[in-house]
Formats: sequence, structure tokens, C-alpha cells
Amino acid sequence: MTNKLYKMMNWPIIEEIIYSESSNPHAILGPHVVGNGTLLQTYQPGASKVKVQFLDDMSEKKMEMADEDGFFAIHIPKKKLPNYRYEITYPDGRCEIRQDSYRHQPLITENDEKCFENGIHYTIYELLGAHPMVMDGEEGTYFAVWAPNATRVSTVGDFNGWDGRVHQMRKLKSGIFEIFIPGAKVGDNYKFELKLKSGLTYLKADPYANAAQLRPDTASVITDLDHFKWEDQKFIRNRKEFQKKDAPMSVYELYLGSFTKAEEGMEYANYRTIADKLIPYVKEMGYTHVELMPVMEHPFDASWGYQVIGYYAPTARYGTPQDFMYFVNELHKAGIGVILDWVPAHFPRDAYGLSNFDGTCLYEHIDPRQGSHPHWGTLIYNYGRPQVRNYLIANALYWVEKFHADGIRMDAVASMLYLDYGKNDGEWVANMYGGNENLEAIEFMKHLNSIMGKRNPHVLRIAEESTAFPLITGDLADGGLGFDLKWNMGWMNDYLRYISYDPYFRNYHHSELTFSMIYAYSEKFMLVFSHDEVVHGKATLIGKMPGDREQKFANLRLSFAYMMTHPGKKLLFMGQDIAEFDEWNEGRIVEWELLQYKGHEGVSELVKKLNHLYTSTPALYELDSRPEGFEWINSIAYKENYLTYMRKSKKKDSFLVVCANFSGIAQQIKIGVPMEGNYKEILNTDDVAYGGSGVTNVRAKRAVKKEWDDRPYSISIKMAPLSLSILEYRPIKGDK
Repeated sequence: MTNKLYKMMNWPIIEEIIYSESSNPHAILGPHVVGNGTLLQTYQPGASKVKVQFLDDMSEKKMEMADEDGFFAIHIPKKKLPNYRYEITYPDGRCEIRQDSYRHQPLITENDEKCFENGIHYTIYELLGAHPMVMDGEEGTYFAVWAPNATRVSTVGDFNGWDGRVHQMRKLKSGIFEIFIPGAKVGDNYKFELKLKSGLTYLKADPYANAAQLRPDTASVITDLDHFKWEDQKFIRNRKEFQKKDAPMSVYELYLGSFTKAEEGMEYANYRTIADKLIPYVKEMGYTHVELMPVMEHPFDASWGYQVIGYYAPTARYGTPQDFMYFVNELHKAGIGVILDWVPAHFPRDAYGLSNFDGTCLYEHIDPRQGSHPHWGTLIYNYGRPQVRNYLIANALYWVEKFHADGIRMDAVASMLYLDYGKNDGEWVANMYGGNENLEAIEFMKHLNSIMGKRNPHVLRIAEESTAFPLITGDLADGGLGFDLKWNMGWMNDYLRYISYDPYFRNYHHSELTFSMIYAYSEKFMLVFSHDEVVHGKATLIGKMPGDREQKFANLRLSFAYMMTHPGKKLLFMGQDIAEFDEWNEGRIVEWELLQYKGHEGVSELVKKLNHLYTSTPALYELDSRPEGFEWINSIAYKENYLTYMRKSKKKDSFLVVCANFSGIAQQIKIGVPMEGNYKEILNTDDVAYGGSGVTNVRAKRAVKKEWDDRPYSISIKMAPLSLSILEYRPIKGDK
């Protein structure tokens, strides 16, 4: 090496690079103006010779070896270099052509960093992660990761032999490391290699990766989300009306791997195959939405997706991100809404994920009393750290804005609200006021609901919350958390406990049946029979029903009709609408073969009829969230085990009368009604079409002027044991 070149070079930083300890390799690598020319330096580990090829005239210059480990330099008498690349020769004779990552400026601006540090960069996923692009005329991928406490971070992958010395990244003030790597292309696997002050070096998957390998492999995968052709513009335009507060909403909850068989030779069906088979079923059954158990990448099948490790990557089990876009697009074209389960409460400890990410508890709390969830063996997010809040809030927006999700159902909200959730004394730390409320998590939820409402005002925000924490769906301006809907776990638990009793004993538990209406309007509720109720020894819905086989089916039909006529949106888990007896598990598909049997087919037909009746009858949904939409007729007939009530619409003469017989005997039930006219039975769960015995009320019932139930008119109907009847009021022709 010439003495002149030797003096131009910064040897301490060169040593940092050679020992892979530099947090700013761009300071010397690549082209830098020195004197009257440009000093060009490159580190190509193990190379014996490097030439610079100038692409304008294809001339080339040999670089001088500054260090035998592979550090090369050359001084070129030009202050601005034309496009160039390196020809690299190795001792074994191999020759590679590589473009220079260190000639490019950061894409991330100071304003980006400032917003991220304050937790308000709502599209940070457009910068962090891996993004294929053309930069300065070169095709490649831009990588960025937040790891403020690492000494050095490198991008490693298929494009550089997984060698952490080759593409060491530049650290910005915010603690974000970034680099553009020419030649890194869609489909390449990659990770980040982090080196700590202690000298420990390890690999981490990209927290912002848009795709990942199928487990058990753990690398992130470069993909391009910007070229899918969406065709759901009409659905998106109509979403305001489709998802307004008093629109009907009946949700089919499913685990994607359990809906249909995989193609031959595959472990799972593809997103596209699932969509093509799911759409006809959902349309036929009359559901308005599907809700997907988490589709975000997760390592453990038996977590069902609720222990997420790749928040920005649709799971590779069912295909690519573009395949998932197809899934949403096709459902939207068919008029079906898509809700995604989302888990911001905790994350798994897998070494390649977020845990101890940069050698410190970056995403979690350092104190295990705050950062560890004892029941689930997972780690709890540090919601007080702005960059962590930003990671999660931007992620919820990502699924809505990139994948067109129509709703986000936040999982395990109760575990986020309470610092002592699932913990004993001494296992948790009180908040600044000495209470057990997680103030930082509460502010996180308010922030998320606020910004989601502003950016995507017609997208649903749903909370799975199992306690009496106030104002879950209350307005933010009034101190509420700002969700649109809350799962009504109280109704579900009370009802399933009540219906499990033998009818002979139900009169002792009548209050469990009616209690839900005391608080029905304290929140905006969704009634749920979800996956949580049909796993881990809890039995399926029909398995919870008492009695012999016929009684079980009758109880189940009664339950579905009661749910559909009770105020609140509706959700039902897959397999329950065909009365599966076997508990669900992630390793099998729905037992569709059951539909060849009368009882199972009857339940399916009933659910179909209920859904179509619900979505076409304003009295069942129009005033759903207001007290004037529901009225008890008789809620105190506990000895006879029946209920009668009305569901009402905005029109005075448009209402339904419902009679539910929870007893084990047939009854002739007299019902007080408010108006003269005919009452026509439009559904009876004992109809033979649904697998019942056929005790129905075929002829319309003419109200007689005889006071009953404190109402001026009355009708009388016959009811089979364990059945529900819905009657529609019809004025007599000529009446006003």
C-alpha cells in the first residue's frame, strides 16, 4: 500500500469494522471525498483481490489491500464517482460481482426518528423491516431495525452467505440501524446479527418482517406488498353502512387450518383455496363476517396463533402475504367482512424473537413482576416505552391499511388492564397511585383506538374483556377506552351455566338467565360462543347440554335461537353450527361428514335460518344498542321456566314476540301483547326441518282483548319442551 493512501485511512475505525464492532461503517466504507479525489474503501472478508468496475465505460481499477482479512482501498482522482461495482476474487479462484451498500444515504429522516421516539410514527413499518426498492439506480432491499443497545448490527441472509461481517449497518441517533443491500431480492431469507458489548453475537428475526419461513425454520423472508391488485373498492366504500352501530352482525369465527383439507402433499390448505371454499359456506349460512384466529406468524401450532412472533407477517402455514391479500380481497368481493384476532398483550420467549432483543429488555419490562406472565409463560410488553407502543399501534394499522381488515379484535384485554392479572401477592408491582390498574396499557389502548378511529373510522375495534372494567366501549372524550364492541363474557358464562342444568332444576337458577339484561346497555356488546368454550376439556356446545341425545339437540337449538333474539352482535365458532360432539383442536378439520345425519343437519339449517332472519329483520338489530329495542313481557315465570319478550324496530308496529320454553315439558303459554292484530310464528326451533318433533303454531294467533302480563291484549301458543318461538306482529288489514 502506498504511503499516501495509508495516511488517508482511519485505522481505528477500520479495525472496528474488521472485528465487526462498528456502529457506523458508512463513515469510511464506500466513497468519501478526500483531498482532490475520492477515497473508496470496502471490506470483503476473505477476498484476495478486489477490482472496481466503472459501469459507464466498463473500465476497472485494482484496489490495494489494506488488511489481509479483506479490507481494500483506492484513491480515485474524481470527487464524484460514476456508477460502479466490485469484482471480488477469493483464494480458491471464486469470483463474485457485488454492488456497494455503502454509497447510499439513509431513507429514514430525522423527522421519522423523532416521530418514532415519541411513539407516533403510524407508518413506521414502511421504513423498518425489509423493503425491496431501487435506490440510486440499483435494485436491492432496504433494511432497518431498532436495536439501540447493540454494539453492532448486521443484515445476514442468502445474499451474503449469512456472514455478519459483510453488511454491517449504520446506527442512527434513534437507535435504528439501517442499510441498503443491492442484490438482496424478494424470496431471500434473512435475519439480523447483533453483537453486544460483552462480545456475545446472536441472530434475531426481523420484528417488522412482512413474511417468514414456515416453522420450524425461523428466518424472515423478503417480500413485496405493493403490487397486489385490490378489487374490493366497492366493499370499502360501503363499509360505513355495513358496519354502522345498528347494522346486523353475525360472525363466523374460525381457525384457518381447520376449515378444509390441504392439497395433496401439503400440510395446510392455501389461503386462496380456503377463501374459495369458505365464501360459499359463509354466504349460504348467512354470516356477515368471519373472524380469524391470529394469522400472524407464530412458532407453536398449539398456541393457535395467540403467541405471536412475527406481528407483521401472515403465517407461512397457508401461503404468502399475497395469498392472504387474495383471501381478504375475495371475501370483500363477496360482501363478507374480515375481522382479525390481534394479540398485543404478550409475546413468546423464543430466542430468535423479541425477547431480550438487543441484549436488554427492549420490548418487555426488566422486572419479571412487570414483564413476565406466569400462566402463559410469556413476556408482557412495556407499554410505557414509546417505541414499543409505536410498534404495536402501527401494527394494528398495518393489518387494516395494507391487508384491508375490517376489524381488529384485541385479545386478552383483561390481562392488559390489571397489573395483578393471574398473579399472587408479591408477584406484581402497583401503579404510581398504589392501584392494580395498568395505566400505561390503558393509555396505549386509548391511543390506538383514537388513531384508528381517525385514520380508519369505519373499522371495528373489539375488546375481549372478561371483567367489569368500566367504559370499555365508552367514548374517549368521556374517559372511556374507545372500543366499538366488547365480548359479553358475562352473558356467555351465565347462560352456559344455566343451560347445563337439568330442566327440572332450572327454576332455582332463573336469575342467571335474566341477569344479562340488567347490564345489557352498559357497554356495546357482542354475544359469543367462541373457541375458548369448546377446548381443553370444556366440551363442545352440544356436549354441554344435559339430557339424552334428542334433548341435547333441542337445548342447542333453543340456545342458538335465544342468542339470536337477545340484544347484541353475534359470534359463533366453527363446528358448533353443525353440532360437533368432539372438542376442537388445531390438528383436525371440521367434521363436515356429520351433516349426513338428521340432528346435525337440522342444527345447520336452524343456524342458517336464524342468520338470514336476523339480517333481514330490523327488529332484531335496528335498536340493538338501545333499551327501547327490547322489552320484557314476562321475565319472572321461574317456576314454569319460560321467558317472553319483545324485540322492536324504529317503526311502532314492527316488532317480534319471542317465547322461550326452557322447561322439559310441553306448555300452553299465554302471552300479553301490546296491540290488537295477528301474531304469525316465523320460526320455531321444534320444527321438523331443524330436527325437532314438529310442535309448532302453524296458524297466526289473533290477539284477544284480554289483559295479560300488564298488557291489554293476549295470545296463547303451544310450546314443545326446550324450544323457542318467534312471532311477527301483523296488523289486521284495514287497521291504521
